[in-house]
Amino acid sequence: MKKYLVIFEKTPSGYGAYVPDLPGCVATAPTKEEVERLIYEGIQFHIEGLELEGHPIPTANSEAETMVFAY
Repeated sequence: MKKYLVIFEKTPSGYGAYVPDLPGCVATAPTKEEVERLIYEGIQFHIEGLELEGHPIPTANSEAETMVFAY
């Protein structure tokens, strides 16, 4: 089992999500719940495609932290 960082972004028309360690693995949807489902499916599909093509599965290296700034 691997864990991948997923970045979620609120957009004017809904939500977007991408996986920094899996280039090209992205999803968009009108709701956060839907984009969560789509990116989960997208990660599975992306990894299956890499395996079928004989490519290595990328290591999960990305990290995230929320930083608070007083200004």
